[in-house]
Amino acid sequence: MNLQFLGLQWGTKPNQETFSKQVVMENPEVSVGIDLGTTFSAVAHLDSEGRPLTIINSEGELTTPSAVFFDHDAVIVGTEATIAGESDTDRLARNAKRDMGGARYRKKIGDCFLPPEVIQSLILKRLKSDAELKLGEFQKAVITVPAYFNEPRRKATQDAGELAGIDVIDIINEPTAAALAYGVQQGFLNDQGAAKQVERVLVYDLGGGTFDVTLMEIKNSHFRTIGTAGDVYLGGIDWDHRIFDFAMKEFETKHQISFENNNSLKEKLMNQCIRAKASLSARSQTIIRIEHNGERHKIEITRTDFEDLTKDLLERTKLTTERLLRDAKTKWSAVTKLLLVGGSTRMPMVGKMLEKTSGLKVDRTLSPDECVAHGAAIYADILLKYGQDAGSGISIKNVNSHDLGVLGIESKTQTKKRQIVIPRNHSLPTKASRKFRTAKDGQTQIIVRVIEGGTDTGQGATMIGKCIVQDLPPDIKKGTEIVVSFNYLSSGRIDVVAEIPELNISADTAINRADGMTRADILSWKEKLASGADLLDWEESSGVESPTTPPPIAAPPIAAPPIAAPPIAAPSIAAPSIAAPAQPNNPKPPPTAIAPAIRLSDPVKPTIPEIKITKQKPNRKIDIPSEEEMFVFEESSPTSTPGDSALDFLSDTNQPSAGGSELDDFLSDLDID
Repeated sequence: MNLQFLGLQWGTKPNQETFSKQVVMENPEVSVGIDLGTTFSAVAHLDSEGRPLTIINSEGELTTPSAVFFDHDAVIVGTEATIAGESDTDRLARNAKRDMGGARYRKKIGDCFLPPEVIQSLILKRLKSDAELKLGEFQKAVITVPAYFNEPRRKATQDAGELAGIDVIDIINEPTAAALAYGVQQGFLNDQGAAKQVERVLVYDLGGGTFDVTLMEIKNSHFRTIGTAGDVYLGGIDWDHRIFDFAMKEFETKHQISFENNNSLKEKLMNQCIRAKASLSARSQTIIRIEHNGERHKIEITRTDFEDLTKDLLERTKLTTERLLRDAKTKWSAVTKLLLVGGSTRMPMVGKMLEKTSGLKVDRTLSPDECVAHGAAIYADILLKYGQDAGSGISIKNVNSHDLGVLGIESKTQTKKRQIVIPRNHSLPTKASRKFRTAKDGQTQIIVRVIEGGTDTGQGATMIGKCIVQDLPPDIKKGTEIVVSFNYLSSGRIDVVAEIPELNISADTAINRADGMTRADILSWKEKLASGADLLDWEESSGVESPTTPPPIAAPPIAAPPIAAPPIAAPSIAAPSIAAPAQPNNPKPPPTAIAPAIRLSDPVKPTIPEIKITKQKPNRKIDIPSEEEMFVFEESSPTSTPGDSALDFLSDTNQPSAGGSELDDFLSDLDID
């Protein structure tokens, strides 16, 4: 189909005039894409000629700082929030994107811990309000997320959109959006929406708080993700902190300025360091200035200093990029375009490292701050006109960014072990199964823990659901075969079935991004946000609804991630066993429909999607047994070895039933969350 009918191709004026009239008559809805970033966010739409344009905010800027300041009688978002936060750091929230998927934002705001979805919703409200000054009222939009976001983080982003009054018609990966914008705007798609030649685009996306690298193939009109890797705790703010640490030591040494117990001075210095980083992208040196006790002080930092301070961070992105290519069995010579996305790619060290490593010239033709929002607006236009089936002729195929499997106990070692059912970077949708055996005679029930990501021992994995088979016959023998089957849909829904074929007993559950806020949570927060009340003014500290996002298995309490994480390395197979998270009692909610902010003393109790079980008859509900009643698995093959990740697919050919992957045989020990 000609892209003129999508609003994606602009050429001769007469054709565009005709198309514009058709769009107004046939599809009055505006196509809006939102890049919800860690440090900066942007909104784009398609103009009357189908061109994606960034919407300037109310301050006259293309991007809006992703910062929220909770004043006593108002909520402030954007540049003004960062300024206000310099004098009252306790009420400033930023970088909340890193905490998406967790029960609360890492920093205590006032006397409360807020859900990160609420903080992100306030940013989205501001973006929507600014966009409506130009577009008029709208409800529907596409929001972008890092490709390496897991399901809880994606669900949290959707919830934030709903809290902001946005109908999120879909979530799209940031690299996919960037590649779509690039293909459309740079002209390697013809008038029919097909690539003039097969392109393999490596999208290196270094944003403010996250890092993604994605390899995409554009063939004809098909945008297919081959593989993705990333780090949700690596981004431009980590470079900021390195400058901050350097500058603080320099001011303490040269000017005898103490920053201890002076959060306001620290915040002012941090803002100066952020500006210094931007300056060093254009200059070889810059000055950092602060005012203290009525005196002005300054230090100098050179680009060489900066690059030396952060070379290990850059090396982490290099290792992740090389891992992706290794997994994809692709060499740099097969990559046709190297696309930089994210404001942090403006640092000269990024381009120099990539060009030296790849032998390719990096492509900087698109604005790294705008192209993701542009791609989201293009995708929104496709969805609004043609729906999820994409009758436009353009198809977008993604992969799962994390391994999906089950957690059991290896019989020989009696240690916890992850068994992968669908490996990461597998094309969606797909179906796969794996065989196990009961661990002992007389087993009365089986609990299948469904996990995402993690190491071979389950460390760092996120438990996303359970599937339980119980009421087994008392004489069931050790070694009875159990088949665990996954059906992973493009929408993110995962259908899990655990069955014992010889007994005709099975259990099934649907995991439909069910983690995160419940409907009651969302409705309560909607009411509170709409009321205009002080979000921090909540006295019922004992009346907190339990957070519903399941934490990583055996993860410590939520805290700010370390700024200087070590370089990526393969996990150790000999890691210690992982204990199940504690299940504290849940306090009673307050006598109100409004969900309060989470306070430090509040216990965290994850919830698991409701399951249904069958024994000859379908869909009979049961009670979930206690954690102590979990039974173990043993692999069906007596010759299997620890770390063996071979799959028994449902199809006759032992291949995925749909959307075959180039990465099925990769070693699971390469996966690092």
